[in-house]
Amino acid sequence: MSVTQTPSAAAPAPPRDCTFDPADWAILARGWYALARAEDVGTAPLAATLLDVPLVVYRTGSGIVVADDLCPHRGVPLSLGTGDGTTIACAYHGLRFGAGGACVAIPADPAAKVPARMHLRTYPVLERYGLVWTCLDHRGGGVPPMPGWDEAGFQRVTCPPFDVAAFAGRQVEGFLDVAHFGFVHPGTFGDPDNPVVPPYNPVATADGFTVDYCSTVANYPHGAGQRAPDGYRWLRRFALHLPFTATLVVHFPDGGRLCIMNAATPVSARRTRMFAPIAKDFATAQPASEIFAFNLRVFEEDRRVVEAQRPENLPLDPRIEVNIAADRSSVAYRRGLKAMGLSHFFTA
Repeated sequence: MSVTQTPSAAAPAPPRDCTFDPADWAILARGWYALARAEDVGTAPLAATLLDVPLVVYRTGSGIVVADDLCPHRGVPLSLGTGDGTTIACAYHGLRFGAGGACVAIPADPAAKVPARMHLRTYPVLERYGLVWTCLDHRGGGVPPMPGWDEAGFQRVTCPPFDVAAFAGRQVEGFLDVAHFGFVHPGTFGDPDNPVVPPYNPVATADGFTVDYCSTVANYPHGAGQRAPDGYRWLRRFALHLPFTATLVVHFPDGGRLCIMNAATPVSARRTRMFAPIAKDFATAQPASEIFAFNLRVFEEDRRVVEAQRPENLPLDPRIEVNIAADRSSVAYRRGLKAMGLSHFFTA
């Protein structure tokens, strides 16, 4: 579902106290990122941060608005205010803003003509996969595709957002990594006795790459009482969409498919908010709370490692970290980021 909104014309500049290199920020600003679950955007204004830019997300009668979280009148964050599902009101002087970020009321001077500069700077909005997406530089492309989401017979849920005190590139690389299952995830689905990574090869696409990875490591949760046939090779199909979105489709022995999107939103250079829409065509009556709880356990296992990695940024210089054969996806990812023109920030 699309939400119509005309973005402000000029491309934005890096914000004050930006944690990114300015040239890198300009490149990353062209990407589409998730800000919130659509169900979490109610009548009250919702604060979000993307690439160090404070944003406010709110509903109007015609859809969702994403704008700078700053009242043009006296610089108070609009996320401190209130909303009624049609407009939001600034907490300081009650100025109201509605569809398209337009200022629609000045309570202290109701008869006055609203100055053009009183309208909010807004950004394009799309609703996809139960998420609200935006792009700071509207010259960017589009929201990456999500396998299974629009197919009949699939259960669709969108996990609550998950915060990681780490760079988005590190988190995405961990999602693509197939060598860590038995060491990071022994409490959920990994098998410490099956650590060998069979050969695989990423295949380049227009915006990243795909990988078909086959192994005997099962995807059943420990304790579920399920077991694959002896010798069954699990197909995990990854797709990377630069810079920070990846999907995974796991093919189960009975023909079922589990589709997961890892949408990593760079809050700053050291903080990431991760969103995970999930679609599956088996056990479709499973309570969403069970799906959320299991995936939270998996994410927590990853977080412990990702937050401890040094350097904090993702090195694009191959001399900084040592690669092994199992790192083909990681190497392809780093090459893709470098090909985007991203600079020394990623080797700091």
